[in-house]
Amino acid sequence: MWMLFVLILGLMVETQSSTMTPSLQTEANAILNSGWWHTSNERFSISIYCNWSDISCNKDGTIKSIHIDPQYTEVVWGNDFATLNLSFFHNLESLVIKSIGLQGTIPKEIGLLSMLTHLDLSDNSLSGEVPPSLKYLTKLTHLDMSGNTLSGDIPLSLGKLRRLKHLDISYNNIHGFIPRELGFIKDLIALNLSNNEIEGEIPLSLRNLTKLTHLDLGNNLILGEIPSSLGNLRQLEYLDISFNNINGSIPPELEFLKNLTTMSLFHNRFKGDIPSSLGKLNQLEYLDISFNNINGFIPPELGFLKNLIALSLSNNRFQGEIPSSLGKLNQLEYLDISFNNINGFIPPELGFLKNLTTLNLFNNRFKGEIPSSLGNLNQLEVLDISHNNIQGIIPPELGFLKNLTRLNLSNNRLNRNLPISLSNLTQLDYLDISNNYLNGSLPPNVNQLTKLRVLLLNNNFISGTFSLINLSRLETVDISHNLLQGKLPSNIFPTENYEASIDLSHNLISGEIPSQLGHFFQFNLSNNNLTGMVPQSLCNVTYVNISYNDLKGNIPNCIDPHTIIGNKDVCSDILYDQIKLHFQPCKKSNKAIHNVVVVVVVPIIMILILAFSLLMCLKFRHNSIKNKHANTTTTAKNGDLFCLWNYDGKIAYDDIIKATEDFDMRYCIGTGAYGSVYKAQLPCGKIVALKKLHGYEAEVPSFDESFRNEYMEKGSLFSILYDDVEAMEFNWRKRLNIVKGVAFALSYLHHDCNPSIVHRDVSSNNILLNSEWQPTVSDFGTARLLQHDSSNRTIVAGTIGYIAPELAYTMVVSEKCDIYSFGVVALECLIGKHPEEILSSLQLASTQSMKLCEIQEYDVDSVVWCNRVFGKVLNNGYGRGHVKNFAISAITSAAL
Repeated sequence: MWMLFVLILGLMVETQSSTMTPSLQTEANAILNSGWWHTSNERFSISIYCNWSDISCNKDGTIKSIHIDPQYTEVVWGNDFATLNLSFFHNLESLVIKSIGLQGTIPKEIGLLSMLTHLDLSDNSLSGEVPPSLKYLTKLTHLDMSGNTLSGDIPLSLGKLRRLKHLDISYNNIHGFIPRELGFIKDLIALNLSNNEIEGEIPLSLRNLTKLTHLDLGNNLILGEIPSSLGNLRQLEYLDISFNNINGSIPPELEFLKNLTTMSLFHNRFKGDIPSSLGKLNQLEYLDISFNNINGFIPPELGFLKNLIALSLSNNRFQGEIPSSLGKLNQLEYLDISFNNINGFIPPELGFLKNLTTLNLFNNRFKGEIPSSLGNLNQLEVLDISHNNIQGIIPPELGFLKNLTRLNLSNNRLNRNLPISLSNLTQLDYLDISNNYLNGSLPPNVNQLTKLRVLLLNNNFISGTFSLINLSRLETVDISHNLLQGKLPSNIFPTENYEASIDLSHNLISGEIPSQLGHFFQFNLSNNNLTGMVPQSLCNVTYVNISYNDLKGNIPNCIDPHTIIGNKDVCSDILYDQIKLHFQPCKKSNKAIHNVVVVVVVPIIMILILAFSLLMCLKFRHNSIKNKHANTTTTAKNGDLFCLWNYDGKIAYDDIIKATEDFDMRYCIGTGAYGSVYKAQLPCGKIVALKKLHGYEAEVPSFDESFRNEYMEKGSLFSILYDDVEAMEFNWRKRLNIVKGVAFALSYLHHDCNPSIVHRDVSSNNILLNSEWQPTVSDFGTARLLQHDSSNRTIVAGTIGYIAPELAYTMVVSEKCDIYSFGVVALECLIGKHPEEILSSLQLASTQSMKLCEIQEYDVDSVVWCNRVFGKVLNNGYGRGHVKNFAISAITSAAL
């Protein structure tokens, strides 16, 4: 019998499928082809999808409603709305597609669903404009398109949907104005246009929506004033016009909204007084007029709002006193009157608000004492009376507030001791009583506040020790600028809290810093009386400040020297710290001196002995060769061409004429501003580079008309610095040796020659390098002899960028001209490019009459850390201090 029933049922289903009307088949195909549902069976029937949880059908099998909600059904996420062909669902009455990431635009074919009464497309990713074809849905009572990215204006044609009761287009990008046509939908109960970019004013036509209970226009760009005609909306329960640019005064006609429970007018530009007539809104539960320009007094009539749960009047310009009638608001849970100009006393009647959880009175002008009646607020969780003129003591009754999590009494004139009863506030998370006149010691049982996270007691006169305070659980502690004494026990600090910040500065704490500290974020012990060595344990703290104590010893590498200044017995071996931060150099112990003798002096003596032996061998070999070739070498006759002590200019000149065939152009390898350069091989076999002046009378009369140098295989220093391949080979040791060689050459010209010679064109182009990277200062075409009985005036000569600025306006040449050019070359060698920015800043500093020591230290850090080869400096064993010394010397030369 059972098998027969199943067989008959199967035949009925097959008969129904085979007799499906064309209308039903098109709906079935639309469902299948949309791809929204997890099905691939092309022969499914009406009896299948009519039984789905998100689809319901009429008796004739046509689809009546589609209700897709991811909480109750499984559909493909992120479909395009256009893939569902709506034109086939002629009998559809309800279409709900929520929170499935629906994309694309709302198809205009939606206007063909003439039977539709309920349309909900909320919380998707739809874009484009609201289609005007919605006007054809004349039976529509519910329209929700909130939570998308729709743009454009609100279609005026929506005013034709006369049966509409709920209209929600909130949380989109709608702009334009509120159409006055919406005022024609007289059956409208809820209108929500919030969180868009709507401009213009509130249309007067909204007064016709007499059945309206919910009006939300918040978070838009609405201008103008609130129409007094909104008082006609007698059924209104919810009014939100917050976060707009509405100005003017609050209309007294709002008193007629007797059913109103919520009024949100915050973040606008309202001015004037609060109408006392608002006290007639007996059903009001939430009133928020914060962040406006309301002035005048708080009307006592607000005390008649018996059902009020939350009252926020903060960030206005209220004056006068808090009316005592507010103490009658028995249902009040939230009261915020902060950031106003209210003065007078805090009314004791506020102690009657037994349901109050938050009381914010900060940033006003209250005076007098804190009423002890506030201790009756058993439900209070937040109490903030900071930034006022409150005097007297902290009432012990505040210790009865067992649910208090945040207490802020800072920036007042409170005095006397901290009451012991505060230790009863076991739920306290935040305690701030800073910037008062508190004295005495800390309560001994403050450790009972096991949930305390922030403790701020700074800028008081608290004395005694704080060894009883367990700081290990706290994230922020500031007890600075007090009179705390005693030593620092190590067991009170956090063991591992990377967000903890502890400030104990500006006290009288003595003793040593604990040798064992945990890992935490910030520790400030500056301006105390701490003694002893600087412990290595401070390396566990991310930011530390121990300046202005009596510490001693060497600075650990992990500590910034700037955070330890003011400790006269702290020393440093880094020259920068000694010069800029005035630290004393560390004294070496006897053992250290012995180690220096063993490690440094002994090897030097051995090297000297070895060098002397090598020198004797070379001398013996040289004498043998000299005796062998005494009669045949031209060098013996002419002397060494490049030796300053054994040089015959006339003989050398004859050799040059022969080698170049009287300066034939075949030997010319370059031409400059002052002469031509020739390459020649002398009789002794050496290849040299010669410079012959172009009919130019040098200012050094003792020089020949031609200058001669060894032929330099590496070329100029300039070509090396600006060639990427050569610059990589040009390591720090080579740069340092080149600068030293130039310094020795200039020293010889300035001090060993008589009279002294000023080169006047020291630049990277005129420093030549041989194959061994040995430097030679070349191009003496602009050199000049200094005469002590002469003014030494001259014309400006040299290379732009290397000329001393004072030469340009004094026209007096001196050794300082070369020293300035040498400083420029040294900086160029250090940073790998011409230091024009550094020179400009030095010249500016000089014009501001900075001292020489200040100029030496001027921006040294930027010079060192900009050095392109600094990575190689470290690899070659040179430290940061070594490079700083080099930079200081170079800057000193350029600043003289």
